[in-house]
Amino acid sequence: MSDVTTKHAVCGFWDAPYDEARFRDWVEKLGQPLRPERPTLALLFLTPPLFAHAAEIQEVVQVHARVGTVLGCSSTSVISGGREWERKGGLALGLYHLPAAQLRTAHLTQAEVEEANGPGYWHHQTGVTPAECRGWLAFADPFHLDCETWVDAWNEAYPGLALAGGLASGEPRAQHTQLYLNGEVFEEGAVAVALGGGVELATMVSQGCTPIGEPWTITKVDGNLIHQIGNQPAYQVLVETFNRLPEEEQQRAQGNLLVGFVVNAYQEEYHRGDFLIRNLLGGDPESGILAVGARPRPGQALQFQCRDAAAATEDMAALLRRARQQVAEREIYGACLCVCNGRGRRLFGTPDHDARMVQQYLGPLALTGFFCNGEIGPVGNRNFLHGYTASLALFLPAREEA
Repeated sequence: MSDVTTKHAVCGFWDAPYDEARFRDWVEKLGQPLRPERPTLALLFLTPPLFAHAAEIQEVVQVHARVGTVLGCSSTSVISGGREWERKGGLALGLYHLPAAQLRTAHLTQAEVEEANGPGYWHHQTGVTPAECRGWLAFADPFHLDCETWVDAWNEAYPGLALAGGLASGEPRAQHTQLYLNGEVFEEGAVAVALGGGVELATMVSQGCTPIGEPWTITKVDGNLIHQIGNQPAYQVLVETFNRLPEEEQQRAQGNLLVGFVVNAYQEEYHRGDFLIRNLLGGDPESGILAVGARPRPGQALQFQCRDAAAATEDMAALLRRARQQVAEREIYGACLCVCNGRGRRLFGTPDHDARMVQQYLGPLALTGFFCNGEIGPVGNRNFLHGYTASLALFLPAREEA
């Protein structure tokens, strides 16, 4: 299932060398089911063989799909419908008619990230205030933009609003990516669209882990070094947690242990999706210290996690079930899926894993997306940069109370 058509959207995969006349005919045919409506948004993801034609391709999409906004980026592999085209060449295109939507776009640069001096700066640069926005979709270049700083600044400028998307990939050796916005091709920064008016963004972030053991409270920490958990040496807590696992789970967890930190300190119970997953960098049995890829704080809740193919499948299924309950009877106009380059066949051993699961639980959807150098999405009510993650953005009718 590559080409998918629904009431409000269509998506397709083009796998031939670029030929303007043939591509124009393909775009017109792809968009035909939406007429007489005009697409509000086009999502476009190109692989390196098409880099030289990126501006022409956008122009054809704008003119012959009659679309108002084009947004996208480059990738080594693209997603269309229920298929993940890993290193196949070509492009994925999604056309979305979003009724009563108000879209505002922006191109952001590293210079702006360095110059920014508070939320008001970004409101002025983008022309978008928090009251005018119901979520952001963004794609960024990982080689020339300080993405962590940018995402942190976005959390302050647009508190509580979801930011979903991913970091572009392309020619790995050349560290060369492209970003697409309304006919222009950028090789640095980020491109973003704010969704407002009659449409809003809902998200699902699957970090590919399943919790093991019990939640604990961090009681002594220094930077990224956790000294004590529950007033016990942190390394000892990890060892005891591992030893309590059944033998089969121990085998799964061997070499696949990570740490999950609860983002919302006011929660009384913790569930899947409440944890920000970060790497467990090492441990010292003598000092009892654990080194982690984060800067946790005393009093923060922690739970160890296991990441492998089975855990990633379990996590995604659970979160998609939750997403299906949350959208309930609301129509899904379309979706964008950003997955880590480390997922796909490399992790699961089979093709189309993540795209197929989204279709299974939420479809049929006009789903487009790409394989990323990093994924962006919220945990709790803050947005983060992730790895080994699947970040799903859903375009929904705005709720009346929004």
